[in-house]
Amino acid sequence: MSGTKPSLLIVDDEKNTREALRRVLEDHFEIFTAADLGAAEKLLAAEKMDAVLTDLRLGHESGLNVLERCLKTAARPPCVVMTAYGSVESAVEAMRKGAYDYVTKPLDLERVQILLRRAVRAARVEEENVKLRQELDRSYGLEKILGTSPVMQEVLSKVRQVADSRANVLVEGESGTGKEMVARAIHGLSPRRQGPFVAVHCAALSPQLLESELFGHEKGAFTGAVERRIGRFEQADGGTLFLDEIGEIDAVTQVKLLRALGERTIERVGGNKTIEVDVRLVTATHRNLEAMVKEGKFREDLFFRIRVVQIALPALRERPEDIPILAEHFRQEYARENAKGDLRISPQAMHVLQGYGWPGNVRELRTAIEHGVVLARGKEIEAKDLPQSVRDGGKREETAGGRGGTFQLEVLERQVIESALRKTGDNITEAAKLLGISRRTLHRKLSDTRKGSK
Repeated sequence: MSGTKPSLLIVDDEKNTREALRRVLEDHFEIFTAADLGAAEKLLAAEKMDAVLTDLRLGHESGLNVLERCLKTAARPPCVVMTAYGSVESAVEAMRKGAYDYVTKPLDLERVQILLRRAVRAARVEEENVKLRQELDRSYGLEKILGTSPVMQEVLSKVRQVADSRANVLVEGESGTGKEMVARAIHGLSPRRQGPFVAVHCAALSPQLLESELFGHEKGAFTGAVERRIGRFEQADGGTLFLDEIGEIDAVTQVKLLRALGERTIERVGGNKTIEVDVRLVTATHRNLEAMVKEGKFREDLFFRIRVVQIALPALRERPEDIPILAEHFRQEYARENAKGDLRISPQAMHVLQGYGWPGNVRELRTAIEHGVVLARGKEIEAKDLPQSVRDGGKREETAGGRGGTFQLEVLERQVIESALRKTGDNITEAAKLLGISRRTLHRKLSDTRKGSK
């Protein structure tokens, strides 16, 4: 296609028809013509066509063959078929096979022009949607960890860096921030991706059950152990073991876990056989393990063993610019599930979403969007369709201090800055890099924040 006009291939065995269509359509399309299937195939192979207009009867050949050729090309241009009034059934058959639409002879040339332009627009929208989906896959392919904010880009960068190594990783963050997604991304990008990913939620099990869950047990090891059980370490051999809420494990299990990591061997509960395991450990917690170490609640040697690399996940309130991206992603997911594909989020609803503090983080946002999709009655998720807690929470935060909606934005900005300073030990230069702003801008924002708090 040259210039700005879309390209159109006209296929008809009657020269007068081809030339008449050329004269009518050449103001809006770059025209190519073919008198038979062979010529059409050559043009489709040589040029990227934006649309095709073909007669169903091409002498002794069928226009359906042109349609089939269109569908086999990479561009898949929309194909409009022309047919005599008495052959409408053939045109309907063509549409079943993938034609965009059909027109009957004698041709209404104005309708033909409108139909072709509509077909090109539809094809371009679909092409853009495909490109967008591919771009989203490339940008957010790390197990659907969504976010373009500086803090999330830092997380994604660290995930990519650590994935190829054998290092144990500790993922820290509040509940609902996506710690397991990060663990799965590390596994998925690692040389161990063909091996198993095994997840254990430590807080959900009692100490005895957790020990058995991790290391397995022999038959008769304890009351109720009626048969041998293979533990999660063995199940994860050659892959990744993810221990969620590692801060909840008891002292005895901490000792056994430390030994397993140091010696790369385990023993089943009630057994004496040493079993070698090759496991990459990723752990997660919402607690401050360093403080727990100082308090004597978590072994220091185990802490250093599991925290070879540390990844801190920000709370959603620390990256408010990611809320629209996440909300749209969840909207698409739940709209598909509920057969509401054309549903959109209204500006008012998005305003409420961006004005809320999200104590439950991404998990809470996901639930709120699902709630909105289910309750929406029209073409949009309106503010009233969101959970009451989100609507009320947003209003309280917007009116706090009597300063209106700007207050919430200032609060969020201050929280993001404070978080960056904490993570960098109050290093202004490093905090500015983390936030993606200059030192001067950060100094000004700190000055404004201090003035606003007086």
